[in-house]
Amino acid sequence: MAERVDRHGLQVDKHLSDFIETQALPGSGVEADAFWAGLSELAHDFGPRNAALLEKREDLQKQIDDWHKAHANQPHDHEGYKAFLEQIGYLLPEGDAFEIKTANTDPEIASVPGPQLVVPITNARYALNAANARWGSLYDGFYGTDAMGSAAPKGPYDKGRGARVVARARVFLDEAFPVDGVSHADARRYFVDKGALLVDDQPLSQPEKFIGYTGHPKAPDSVVLRNNGLHVQLVFDRTHPIGARDQAGLADVRLESAISAIMDCEDSVACVDAEDKAQAYSNWLGLMKGDLSESFEKGGETVTRSLSPDMALTGADGGPITLKGRALMLVRNVGHLMTNPAILLKDGSEIFEGLMDAMITVMIARHDLNKTEGTRNSTQGSVYVVKPKMHGPEEVAFADEIFSHVEQVLGLPQYTVKLGIMDEERRTSVNLKQCIRAAEHRVAFINTGFLDRTGDEIHTSMEAGPFSRKDFIKRKAWIGGYENRNVDIGLECGLSGKAQIGKGMWAMPDMMAAMIEQKIEHPKSGANCAWVPSPTAATLHALHYHKVDVFAVQHKLRKGGRRAHVDTILDIPLASYRKWSGPQVQREVENNAQGILGYVVRWVDQGVGCSKVPDINDVGLMEDRATCRISAQHIANWLHHEIIGRDEVMEIMKRMAEVVDQQNAGDASYSPMAPGFDGIAFQAACDLVFEGRVQPSGYTEPVLHRRRLELKASLG
Repeated sequence: MAERVDRHGLQVDKHLSDFIETQALPGSGVEADAFWAGLSELAHDFGPRNAALLEKREDLQKQIDDWHKAHANQPHDHEGYKAFLEQIGYLLPEGDAFEIKTANTDPEIASVPGPQLVVPITNARYALNAANARWGSLYDGFYGTDAMGSAAPKGPYDKGRGARVVARARVFLDEAFPVDGVSHADARRYFVDKGALLVDDQPLSQPEKFIGYTGHPKAPDSVVLRNNGLHVQLVFDRTHPIGARDQAGLADVRLESAISAIMDCEDSVACVDAEDKAQAYSNWLGLMKGDLSESFEKGGETVTRSLSPDMALTGADGGPITLKGRALMLVRNVGHLMTNPAILLKDGSEIFEGLMDAMITVMIARHDLNKTEGTRNSTQGSVYVVKPKMHGPEEVAFADEIFSHVEQVLGLPQYTVKLGIMDEERRTSVNLKQCIRAAEHRVAFINTGFLDRTGDEIHTSMEAGPFSRKDFIKRKAWIGGYENRNVDIGLECGLSGKAQIGKGMWAMPDMMAAMIEQKIEHPKSGANCAWVPSPTAATLHALHYHKVDVFAVQHKLRKGGRRAHVDTILDIPLASYRKWSGPQVQREVENNAQGILGYVVRWVDQGVGCSKVPDINDVGLMEDRATCRISAQHIANWLHHEIIGRDEVMEIMKRMAEVVDQQNAGDASYSPMAPGFDGIAFQAACDLVFEGRVQPSGYTEPVLHRRRLELKASLG
């Protein structure tokens, strides 16, 4: 039983209260009594409204289920279905044209397109890596991945591959920063003369792309260039192993990479109690204060990682320039659904976790807002909170009110908190314009999330019939309409130049050649940020933003008047051809089951909320609760429509558990699921599948939290 202390009617786990009172509040400018009083008011006054919004979700879902049941075995009546959704208040009128009024957004949000990282805040090392991924080595990105078409070599440095890396980087420089009459591949000297960069005495074709340098102008240590808002640093060092063999002494090409990074308290973490939440909040505090560090063993030595400093340059005009050394950090709170036992209310019920996150993460961010120099996160005095899994404009408006209360309690100007709206639930997608309107003073980003969106699509239309296989769901018309409409509505609502319009994750961190080939479609679509799974991926994805002027694309889209319509999104991706063979059905369920088990066993047993999980073909995929949600809902849908039977699914679950055990054989902390199949993790995976149809909106959190708490209790 956790020891608790009373704070204004809140029964707070002492682990959390001690962290807040001894670490988070000192230096924030907020008094402890005011903080606890404000949190108590938030929990007790906003909590019942939160619960009512969740009840409305379930009521709407029941009405949709009943409509599909009443129209079973009939051709889908699209117009009738759309009219029904309007009648029950699921699909709302768009309203008049408007543009967002968000003010004081940082350049990384408003005017610099580029990659965005999402990282579990509970892992300090990963969080620091993400924050420091503002700058990355293009040489390392090419050499250490398959980006050039072949896998990275093992063993000592391969000079031949190194030469190809240098040549490939020079091609990039010629494309982004051409020089009159000279190729970077042939350049022997870079120097600054009278405020201009000269390459073998020749100027850049676009001289304004030269920003500044470090060292002596006649033999600079580095030169910084800028293209499409992104900086590139050429590092010169003739004592470096690479620079010593380079005729210009060029030792590295460093790209401005992860422009922003989401420090995640939600899908990629496993935070089920006060101990977990305090760890998450503690790392966020370290990032906001600027003193977070982490030591670890690497290559037999102890390495300590901390936040990178800013970069000081001499500008082209001779004056000083400072460039950010870290990604702009956003914090993702949890959604409206979950509660957490870290704090109990007067009636003994658990606090809604999203309310707790709102007050604590913003209070912690005051440490950054209080700074006037040093390693600042926001130079514009803003706090960026990503709010996931909201269903429709009512829930966005509720979030807006939550943060107004938080700002008042913490003594912040209204609209200090900027809101990122995840367009990942169907009721938000079809009402996106009204969702943006509901937070028009706060919206700092809208972002599509295919996996959660697909999970919600399946759950919302569970009674409509069996869904296509997962690969075929991606090919249906609804997904293109969903992705295009997110951009179109964002542009209509004036986000360009004020906020980010984002795209989802590349889930295969080891397949960089494929990413380079495919992910350029995101900036081409008009999105000014997109998610990547690693700092290296951010550096390679940054190449796309040098090739594509996103703001020019957005201008063209607005001028052309493209508009993806809601009717396409309402085209349910059901299977039109259902005569699958037995092996086809089995293979699909095996793939889903293996992914679920590989993720859940780490979540429940080890508290790992996001990891690279080998799929059924041993391809490493980034898995979090979103990927788990779609797989669980897909099996639940096929079970419900008798595409496969319960006994056969259970047999597949056991067989895939053995596969997952084999894939984790080298992990000393791993507990095998076979041959007993009676462990809590295996039971959790089965719950997600066999109880998936009745989970709230098809979410995985209720099952995972319950089972993780059960395991922690069993360990004492």
